[in-house]
Amino acid sequence: MRKAPRQARSRVTVEAILDAGAQVLGRKGWAGFTTNAVAEAAGVSIGSLYQYFPNKLVLVGAITRRHHDEVLAVLRSVDDATLSPARRAERLVRGMIAIHSVNPALHRVLLEGAPGSKDLQSAHDAFEVEYLRRYEALLASAAGRRKRLSDQIAAQVLSSAVAGAIHDAAQRGTLASPAMQQALLELVCAYLLGGKRAQRSASPSAPS
Repeated sequence: MRKAPRQARSRVTVEAILDAGAQVLGRKGWAGFTTNAVAEAAGVSIGSLYQYFPNKLVLVGAITRRHHDEVLAVLRSVDDATLSPARRAERLVRGMIAIHSVNPALHRVLLEGAPGSKDLQSAHDAFEVEYLRRYEALLASAAGRRKRLSDQIAAQVLSSAVAGAIHDAAQRGTLASPAMQQALLELVCAYLLGGKRAQRSASPSAPS
């Protein structure tokens, strides 16, 4: 960002720009994404937008980082020693579905259409490190064992399975399907608990 918002009014303006940018990017894709379209959707002048975001690539970077923060927040909420592995799995699935239900089209564009930059790639690399570390911790806490190479591979497979299933469901419009949510919950529980025990534990319940 060109400058950080310091006052409450400035923070509201930046959030409005980011919200509008996410909507425009999801609706029009990268080819139709312009700062003028975002400013109009946000109800601010183009000059106000440029105070914080000098070009659309910087704006896309900010939108992407906000999504990364939302994903990591879900993973941090799962890191709760008071929860059973089954409840952690439920919190993970519910949280990931919730954040991807707000603007499903945006996530598809971020995955497929937005061009990269060195700064954005660096931020993505840092996100991936924290992202996989959180999944490794989830697996280790459920299994009660120290980290090994197999834990790292298992974290890659589980995180890819969850992300892939959610992104595919978002594209197909089935994110809100109880059957889809239950199937994903059973998948995560199978990784955390294994076998028949996972099937017994992966039953719908109130959010934790």
